[in-house]
Amino acid sequence: MDIFETEQGPSWQRPNWPLAELDEVNLGLDPTQATIEKLKDGARQAAKAAGVTDEAAVRRAAEDSIRAMMLIRTYRVRGHLAADLDPLGLTHRELPADLTPEYHGFTAADLDRPIFIGGVLGLEQATVREIVAILRANYCGHVGLEYMHINDLGERRFLQERMEGRDKGISFTPEGKQAILEKVIHGEQWEKFLAKKYVGTKRFGLDGGESMIPALEAVIKYGGQLGVEEVAVGMAHRGRLNVLANVMGKPYRAIFNEFAGGAANPADVGGSGDVKYHLGTSSDREFDGCKVHLSLQANPSHLEAVNPVVLGKARAVQTIKGDKHGEHVLPVLLHGDAAFAGQGIVWECLSFSGLPGYGTGGCLHFVINNQVGFTTSPQFARSSPYPSDVAKGIQAPILHVNGDDPEAVTFCCKLAIEFRQQFKRDIVIDMWCYRRFGHNEGDEPSFTQPVMYDAIRKHPPVSKLYGDRLVAEGVVDQAWIDERTRQFIELLEGEFDAGANYLPNKADWFEGRWAGLSKPDEPVGGRRNIVTAISEEEVRRVGAVLTTVPEGLAVHKTLSRVLDAKRAMFDTGQGFDWTTAEALAFGSLLAQGHNVRLSGQDSGRGTFSQRHAAWSDQNSGDKYIPLCTVEGGRFEVRDSPLSEFGVLGFEYGYSVADPRTLVLWEAQFGDFANGAQVIIDQFIASGEAKWLRASGLVLLLPHGFEGQGPEHSSARLERYLQLCAEDNLQVAYPTTPANYFHLLRRQLLRDFRKPLVVMTPKSLLRHKLAVSGAADFTGESHFRRILSDLNPPAEGKTRRLVLCSGKIAYELMEARDTAEANDVEILRIEQLYPFPSEPLIKRLAAMPALEDLCWTQEEPRNNGAWFFVEPFLEECLQAAGLGLRPRYAGRTAAASPATGLAKRHVREQADLVGDALRTGGAKPAAAEAAVDTVRKAGKAGS
Repeated sequence: MDIFETEQGPSWQRPNWPLAELDEVNLGLDPTQATIEKLKDGARQAAKAAGVTDEAAVRRAAEDSIRAMMLIRTYRVRGHLAADLDPLGLTHRELPADLTPEYHGFTAADLDRPIFIGGVLGLEQATVREIVAILRANYCGHVGLEYMHINDLGERRFLQERMEGRDKGISFTPEGKQAILEKVIHGEQWEKFLAKKYVGTKRFGLDGGESMIPALEAVIKYGGQLGVEEVAVGMAHRGRLNVLANVMGKPYRAIFNEFAGGAANPADVGGSGDVKYHLGTSSDREFDGCKVHLSLQANPSHLEAVNPVVLGKARAVQTIKGDKHGEHVLPVLLHGDAAFAGQGIVWECLSFSGLPGYGTGGCLHFVINNQVGFTTSPQFARSSPYPSDVAKGIQAPILHVNGDDPEAVTFCCKLAIEFRQQFKRDIVIDMWCYRRFGHNEGDEPSFTQPVMYDAIRKHPPVSKLYGDRLVAEGVVDQAWIDERTRQFIELLEGEFDAGANYLPNKADWFEGRWAGLSKPDEPVGGRRNIVTAISEEEVRRVGAVLTTVPEGLAVHKTLSRVLDAKRAMFDTGQGFDWTTAEALAFGSLLAQGHNVRLSGQDSGRGTFSQRHAAWSDQNSGDKYIPLCTVEGGRFEVRDSPLSEFGVLGFEYGYSVADPRTLVLWEAQFGDFANGAQVIIDQFIASGEAKWLRASGLVLLLPHGFEGQGPEHSSARLERYLQLCAEDNLQVAYPTTPANYFHLLRRQLLRDFRKPLVVMTPKSLLRHKLAVSGAADFTGESHFRRILSDLNPPAEGKTRRLVLCSGKIAYELMEARDTAEANDVEILRIEQLYPFPSEPLIKRLAAMPALEDLCWTQEEPRNNGAWFFVEPFLEECLQAAGLGLRPRYAGRTAAASPATGLAKRHVREQADLVGDALRTGGAKPAAAEAAVDTVRKAGKAGS
């Protein structure tokens, strides 16, 4: 058990901290009668000390104390509504009535009378005028804090102590102020320099939000002091080039070279590359002797899609480093305001924060609040007052801050990292700013926001406002500002000249944790076809783990029968089913020192009650995970939240950060991966080509037509095949437990990584023919890209060859044997990409009597593998010297992937089998009899 599975649970489940005197009111709770009596007693004592003896006056003093406390409480809850946040002054924010003394019953005559408040605000007594002045300074200045929605009193106390009181103003040393101003100048001059050198070129500049640069520096600096060793960053376009240059430390000359059309990586590494404002980098920064490693994750234009990737990466690094308290690895996500409010993936990621297996010890969220989304004003972009309101769902504190005050923004980041390190919880900074040049530098924002952009044209830049302020304070003079500006521009000019001849000297994708791995050079053979067998002793040892029930553990009676069947498999060496082979693959990898992480909805038990990776004690409900007892590696099986987009992105990020762990994500049903298509398209399929980031992630997608309707039949095999090119993916459709076993082991044992998409079965989980023997896991066995017929024709006698993938192979073989079509051979293509042309050509060349070759599939013609495999089959037939064309046997093209009508399904299935074998379709009586079988299979699998 680690910190992410702490016995305390999420903060909203923990018992409240013990309350001291007055804490009910001090922490914003409605006062109890006991607290009211304490206030009355305190007021009475204060009144007597002041010489007041009249009982009516004493009673009034006590009532004043209670009213003053409620005034204070109101500021804590709603003071942010009166905060000065909008740099442009366009947001109309009147002081709410309940923040006035009058609302709480105080008259003008009461404002200067001392009132007992018992140490709140750091004062025993204060006048109403003093109380209001302090509260407005604390809660209504350039920082507005929302925290009263948090249940955990310790967290509220922490924030209150740092925000509230007479001496709680934002304060930096003169040296600190100079450092903040210098970073603001760098951020501003960087954008101006790019605008001058590359007129009209898109850069998605930070103009108007430059305060973010010193603020991020504060995260690194103070985070390092508090134990942070590594920061994983994700962000969209706006300000990315500025962050790359002025926070991450990417060489200016490298960025200038990319603007001139140069590549981010050496020419010999290949790949498509990507636009410069999608790219990431990594670097080391050091502040006051604390070195922090920074990594900015590359990501596409899909706004918040990078969020789960960064969280998964952070979680993996924490696991690798043994960072059980989340103290040394910090995820930081930078958001746009419209995207934070509008993208559902934001909530999916927020929901990870308190979940076992997905928590990262708190993420720091920084919202660049442009007050507009592309051309859409806030009133049309969200239904909540703030873009950050979604974070209240996980009780994260929210700091709203005026982006024209770099000190306030930096203060918020300092407070945020302190809070995160203390409580290991998410926190949000909402920086109100503006986009000086619209959505991008080629945009005309006045088309849609004329009033805003009229104000922006008249509004001085952040460096001017803050520079004038420091000049007035005597911290710097104008000569200091001019010299720092000149020095930086001079540096950029030198880097610009150097950029003309800059050449990246290496690609960094096989360094660090990826050392020892590489990109495969050969398309087939060699390093791809490796022996993945285990010894007989390993089979027995893992089998004992999988079938032994610890003493005192009361397992379910059905599970007990399943375990009896598994024991028989290991005792006899026969009848190994799909899930036993899977568990054997996991267990053998663990025993060899590797790690395995499997996640998905209901993956512990398995959607079809097949896996049983976790056993629940029927008396206590406690979980027992047999594979966790295997010595050597680490095993995780996680029942994920009901999310595809977020969870798959998380697991992709995990796989990118930890290539030594077999990371698998399982869809509850294969087509549920539709909800994660952005991650599949933009990261898994193309991330290596675009960003030189490899991944060994495995997608397990249940697939198979059993008459259970469109959503429970097709994993959309065609979509993955359409994405295949340049050796970017592996797509497999195995039909035997042993081949699945070797496929999983191969994924981790080879010295390169490629994402693997597996069409996993439903009915084959318990099919009488889909079994393997112990010998199939041992000796020299390995994954077979093509599997032979179980009952093939005599050598050289094959007249008709049926090629297929998946469970249809067993139906074809059974129908062929029943029809006694002894010249028909059925071959299973177990790996569809990279397509196994080489072994298929050899098999075709050994069939001199071949007259007919067809591809058979369960999926409709416009789905499945047909359109993908047809050109490969043409090439193989030609290379084998056969003058044939492949034909198609399967369902006709259809808009819906499958029917939900049992009779229609059986009829279609029988017809396609008959077409493949050229034996005719199903007889009516046979179809009727098969409906019951289909219904039973569907009921068991649904």
